[in-house]
Amino acid sequence: MALHFSPAEFQSRITAAIAAMQKSNLDGLLMFQQESMYYLTGYDSFGFCFFQCLYLGADGKLALLTRLADLRQAQRTSNIEDIRIWTDQAGAQPATQLRDMLESLSARGKRLGIETNSYGLTHFHGKAVDVALDGFCTLVEATNLINRLRLIKSPAELKYVRKAGKLGDEALKAGIKKTKAAADEGDILAAQHSTIFSGGGDYPANEFIIGSGRDALLVRYKSGRRKLSKRDQLTLEFAGVYRHYHAVFMRTLIIGKPTKHHIAMDAACRAALTEVENVLRPGKTAGEVFEAHARVMDAHGMQKHRLNACGYSLGAKFTPSWMDYPMLYRGNEVKLAPGMVFFTHMILIDSDAGAAYCLGRTYIIGAKKPEPISKYPLTMIVR
Repeated sequence: MALHFSPAEFQSRITAAIAAMQKSNLDGLLMFQQESMYYLTGYDSFGFCFFQCLYLGADGKLALLTRLADLRQAQRTSNIEDIRIWTDQAGAQPATQLRDMLESLSARGKRLGIETNSYGLTHFHGKAVDVALDGFCTLVEATNLINRLRLIKSPAELKYVRKAGKLGDEALKAGIKKTKAAADEGDILAAQHSTIFSGGGDYPANEFIIGSGRDALLVRYKSGRRKLSKRDQLTLEFAGVYRHYHAVFMRTLIIGKPTKHHIAMDAACRAALTEVENVLRPGKTAGEVFEAHARVMDAHGMQKHRLNACGYSLGAKFTPSWMDYPMLYRGNEVKLAPGMVFFTHMILIDSDAGAAYCLGRTYIIGAKKPEPISKYPLTMIVR
């Protein structure tokens, strides 16, 4: 088996999951989030784009239902011994085969948690599961049961997070080196990915974001490349990734002489990030972190240009997004604790002026103050 954690660590996670289920009066858990499967067993696959489900009973029974194409993937990358296969064929009914598996595991009539807010459980398959399990068992929403356990990283996980941070720093340096007037965005993107892969890293859970000119105002990936002008702006959002653990970075690079608007945005972003660092403390809430960001941005006259969130948790994530639970937005009462990992982004977008400026990096919440994963300076990058 190709496992990235010790058997003892996996067992401690399963034990914690069973305790969380018992606290919620659940007899078992149906997992459709690939992150939950990876966390509890090491199972590493993008096969969740089809139908698959990992079952954990309060009695410790563990079983995976997946496709034949993922059988050897599960055998090689996980500690799961009971692997069931649903049949690829015309009129396939994996939800019915899930019920059959649960019947064999004595789950009939039981109260089972289910991860419904999952990329691995489409509405199509979700309806089929509801029909197949109607009258068989009681389903209870439990999407965040494993998510909450995943929030606080173990020392072994934090080792991977810090490695991801080092890869991200190197990717930033590689991107900066390629950035200059007339440079092609494709070459910058290629340099970043090459650096991460050469360093032993993984694919990110979503595409790197790159955009110059008007596209620097976008905070999503789009296809199409352009060459940088003599005076330009380039927004990069990317992640160092190691064993699926992400350390995310966000920077706007200035090509040529920075405008007064960029200078003002830079001042606001740095001040806001400093205040956010002061609030990234155990006992504070995710909502309080956002309020610190908003307070400083607004004091700098940037209210209409900022977003309504300023970051999110990070961990071992799979496509289509590296964003993890919970987000940093107004009113979020999730409390911070040592061992949590957050990406905080200070994003300013002025559509009228056609100007953007972004500054973000990843932190480990410590016992007293946060540990920045990136060691690269936060000063404006001018090329």
